[in-house]
Amino acid sequence: MIGRALLDPGRLADSDGMSPFRHRNYRLFFGGQAVSLVGTWMQQVAQAWLVLELTHDPIWLGVVAAAQFLPVMVLGLFAGVAADALPKRRVLIWTQTTMMILAAILSVLVISGVVQVWMILLLAFLLGIANAVDMPVRQSFAIELVGRDEIGSAVALNSAMFNGARVIGPAVAGLTIAAFGVGPAFALNALSFLAVIVGLRMMDERELHLTNRIARPESAHAVVQNLAEGLRYVRQTQVVLLAVVVVGSVATVGMNFNVLIPAFAQEDLASGAAGYGFLMAASGVGSLLAAMRLVFGGRPRPVRLATGALLLGAASLALAVTRVFPVALGLMVLVGFGSILMAATGNTTIQLAVPDHLRGRVMSVYTTVFSASVPIGGLAMGAVASAFGVTVAIALGGALTLVIGLGALVWGRRGAFDAVERSVPAPSSGGTMPEGARTR
Repeated sequence: MIGRALLDPGRLADSDGMSPFRHRNYRLFFGGQAVSLVGTWMQQVAQAWLVLELTHDPIWLGVVAAAQFLPVMVLGLFAGVAADALPKRRVLIWTQTTMMILAAILSVLVISGVVQVWMILLLAFLLGIANAVDMPVRQSFAIELVGRDEIGSAVALNSAMFNGARVIGPAVAGLTIAAFGVGPAFALNALSFLAVIVGLRMMDERELHLTNRIARPESAHAVVQNLAEGLRYVRQTQVVLLAVVVVGSVATVGMNFNVLIPAFAQEDLASGAAGYGFLMAASGVGSLLAAMRLVFGGRPRPVRLATGALLLGAASLALAVTRVFPVALGLMVLVGFGSILMAATGNTTIQLAVPDHLRGRVMSVYTTVFSASVPIGGLAMGAVASAFGVTVAIALGGALTLVIGLGALVWGRRGAFDAVERSVPAPSSGGTMPEGARTR
């Protein structure tokens, strides 16, 4: 049934999963993000390859990842308060403009031939500060574009768009690097931000489904109180706690692709920059398939958190022992499918459960935990790869991911999954969130 929905234009147009496209503001957001995210994935591939060329040591990939995501880990919760207090569209215009400028600076440094690792670290750190604000605001902006009734479909479509860019961006980056070097990839990313900035500026604020914003905190004590309210909600709400724990743990040990795959492509597969790009694109294909599964899959099933983790772990273990490039491509498809089946299910379920006035703060907890996995896991797995080899690091991550997936299944069989499914309605169901979903 899902396969026919994906292939039949008539079924696709009539599907509730596509209902957010009825909103002009959402179409502008989706189109701008679709272009910009291709550039973002190009930069991620190009940056990883550039660092590896400059240092010849995978541990530096973990250091750069830590520099980029440490600000998100430190500032993310405070940005959640801002997301609940400030006009989201205007904040996004500023954050996206800042990221465009940083990408342009990096492209100039590379093309002029003066780039050094410390410059990449500094720009990655500044990008992390911008991302710390952008991520919870962008995540919680979805409800203002489509309203509560269609938020589940919008989140699933956003995930599909994000992972569609994972298919195109790495492949284009790999070919661009092979033909012209890394500099043009950074320049194209800078230009891609214009699409999302123009889209945000073209939106009609009168058509936004604005929610009541909290009062702007006037003191440090007020900020702490607001943070505590969001954290308390996460701790007391079973669906949110489940998603945060599982996704955060797996992302730490099993989703360090930007750190491990460049060295794997270079050292074990001898496939070069183009091969690295296609490996990342293959994971994007799997991720896109998983996201589309969620778009047309009806009610969110929290058990997919566990099944996604199990698939990711098994595919990673198989990847660690293969030296055949086509086989590695197929396994990367499974890696991408499992990782996004897990992560997007967590995101969608949280978005459906959270009350509007807490959305920014709760999403900031989720994005902060997820982002903390990048510096922690990246540094740890980069160190393992540097000391014992990249295949050992991939295998270790796969084994730990399997353990987490099995633990999630045990948790679910004790009633957690059933309780969550009863509390979460199907996307685009037309109803509001029952009170029972707010505190379990």
